[in-house]
Amino acid sequence: MNDAPATATPEINQVDLSDLKASLALGWQDFRRAPLLGFIFSLVYVLGGWLIVWAMTTKGQVWWTLPASAGFPILGPFIACGFYEISRRLEAGEPLRAAEIFGVIFRQKDRQIPAIAAVIVVYFLFWNFLAHMIFALFLGNATMTNVSSSLAVFLSAQGLAMLAFGTAVGAVFAALLFSLTVVSLPMLLDREVDFVTAMLTSFALVRENPVVMLGWGALIGACLFVGMLPGFVGLFVVLPLFGHASWHLYRRAIT
Repeated sequence: MNDAPATATPEINQVDLSDLKASLALGWQDFRRAPLLGFIFSLVYVLGGWLIVWAMTTKGQVWWTLPASAGFPILGPFIACGFYEISRRLEAGEPLRAAEIFGVIFRQKDRQIPAIAAVIVVYFLFWNFLAHMIFALFLGNATMTNVSSSLAVFLSAQGLAMLAFGTAVGAVFAALLFSLTVVSLPMLLDREVDFVTAMLTSFALVRENPVVMLGWGALIGACLFVGMLPGFVGLFVVLPLFGHASWHLYRRAIT
């Protein structure tokens, strides 16, 4: 990892569509050079998705989705570090030894990654609470036994209004979280900076390049959605691709 001192101030560069294209191309190249490791890291998300579906359909226990989903923001930053470390090693011409890569991920527990993971978890829990509030506000008086057996209520005027309002609020929350983490996670792996500095730098990057960076976030969101449709198996490609690409975009955007 880079041994930049903690006092080094990250500098923000202007990015454009060519940077996104180049980052995607380099990300795809890294994925092709280390597909097995990408498969291993992605498997955590695929298994988690299967667990949620199993809990909802087979057991009918929707409440299991909350603790199952909460595991993603906890493990996510550490798994992302796996993709970043692979790309960092390929970029530096270092060997891809699985034991060393997993060792780097494990050592993040003593650095700043747990702090940013805690922020993401709190953010997730607050959004979950707010989503329940929105549901109660619009459909609190609607008659239903449970969500899976009363889907028609969402086609009512109140249901459609709730979906529209909830989607708009969710988009704002997603954009804010994306802005705070898009380059802060690879920065915490690469540099000795505190998580607040990393998140503020990430937010500043999006503020300075709003169209390009939010477009990048929208592309990631759309690809993740498509990747989840065929039984989550598309994540085996989408996650490594954007995980590696995010490292290369960070290297172009922050100096």
